[in-house]
Amino acid sequence: MRVGVLTGGGDCPGLNAVIRAVVRKGVQEYGYDFIGFRDGWRGPLEGDTVRLGIPEVRGILPRGGTILGSSRTNPLQAVDGIRRVKETLAEHEVDSLIVIGGEDTLGVAARLSDEHGVPCVGVPKTIDNDLSATDYTFGFDTAVGIATEAIDRLHTTAESHMRVLVVEVMGRHAGWIALHSGLAGGANVILIPEQRFDVDQVCGWITSRFRASYAPIVVVAEGAMPKDGELVLKDGTMDSFGHVRLSGVGEWLAKEIEKRTGKEARTTVLGHVQRGGTPSAFDRWLATRFGLHAIDAVRDGDFGKMVALQGTDIVRVPIGEATAKLKTVDPKLYAEVGVFFG
Repeated sequence: MRVGVLTGGGDCPGLNAVIRAVVRKGVQEYGYDFIGFRDGWRGPLEGDTVRLGIPEVRGILPRGGTILGSSRTNPLQAVDGIRRVKETLAEHEVDSLIVIGGEDTLGVAARLSDEHGVPCVGVPKTIDNDLSATDYTFGFDTAVGIATEAIDRLHTTAESHMRVLVVEVMGRHAGWIALHSGLAGGANVILIPEQRFDVDQVCGWITSRFRASYAPIVVVAEGAMPKDGELVLKDGTMDSFGHVRLSGVGEWLAKEIEKRTGKEARTTVLGHVQRGGTPSAFDRWLATRFGLHAIDAVRDGDFGKMVALQGTDIVRVPIGEATAKLKTVDPKLYAEVGVFFG
């Protein structure tokens, strides 16, 4: 049995832990051979491969990023993309493919598996935590920890200058990072994509905090939108999956706050720092378990499935089901933290 492995989409902490677990168990217990594809779906599309064995995965558990590289290449949009991927797999005698990625990367895997007979097993990766059918994706815990530490640090500089600090975090169209880090970091306002916000209300909360001689912190998810406007973007460029590049709402909101309250406001965009660096202990644990169960699914011939965390158990769910809709923040959960606003 020869198993292919690829990591696609945005990088995140824990990818290497999955690769390590897949290879270690696959080689030691099942005697499988492994081949890595470089830069997500570009690898099988262009035949770009690397050897994957126990020596290649030694020492990578604590490393961020991915030793295989990643990209947002979409083979479904490439000329003869499906045929080229299948030819590459046949050329390298790949019997099955473990696909580690988020909504877009796994969406391709679902199409290849369900419609074109490519035997795929999915592993859910995204700092956004927006994949359905799994309680958590690895990478999320690390991103929340990084954002929380940044908010903790910003409190002191905000208080020193008595100014508003707006912290823009990632998450695309889900507010999980903003909600978790904002609550953990003691933010005074948390704005998420699932709930359009009223700028005047935000300014009211800010004014209330200043009356209490306190400098407010506003955490805003990159996909959050005002009630009376549209998604704020720096530019309208799109990737191969049709997604616009998010970011810009933090800067826009800071200007609105200054204009409406007269208080000085500054923006900190955490950006890709949330993706980088050493994975947390939880993400290493979860990514390792996902990898162990993914190679078991290959052994069982249970293709077209994604490994998922439900409670404390790792289960298998159809990849198509997991990518059919985004997992977003429940309004009731968001309402719980409203007591800390203002």
